[in-house]
Amino acid sequence: MKNKKIIIIFTVALIIVLVGGFFAIKYLKQKQEKEATKIEEYTPQEEISEEQLRQTIVSLYFISKETKELEPEARLIDIKEIINDPCDKLINLLIEGPKNEKQERLIPENTKLLKTYMEQDCVTLDFSAEFLNYDKTNEKSKENMINSIVKTLTQLTEVNKVKILINGEQNTEFSETYEIKNNT
Repeated sequence: MKNKKIIIIFTVALIIVLVGGFFAIKYLKQKQEKEATKIEEYTPQEEISEEQLRQTIVSLYFISKETKELEPEARLIDIKEIINDPCDKLINLLIEGPKNEKQERLIPENTKLLKTYMEQDCVTLDFSAEFLNYDKTNEKSKENMINSIVKTLTQLTEVNKVKILINGEQNTEFSETYEIKNNT
């Protein structure tokens, strides 16, 4: 009888030790996995060059030849080019046209940006008379041209509205102050 008690106590103690050891090992494994998945600081294999630090991406909006809808074209440009006169630089890039062959320019050829200036959150763009040479046979041509300019310039935090002048004067075709529309 005494031997039975000793065997039962020994068996219970053995079960407690085995179960306790199982949970202790499981706990330690989970702790190791958590430590292994800790986020470590990323060290790039090469340093970012001074030139790369000075570049930013801007979106210019052109018309797609396939869908006939406005599409953004991302351009990587030097910050020094855009820091002083960002509106001038962006509009001149629009005038140059897209680099993507599947897109087409909206601002008529030979158009020149004569002047830009800001009044509160509205930028006024003064174009040469060639700006009026857009395709008047296409009813969406003017709207697409305006939306291209507005979407491109309103990326700048200080710009919410755009006003267009031709040779320093208001023109009846572009007499409004344009803002970005939610449905465009």
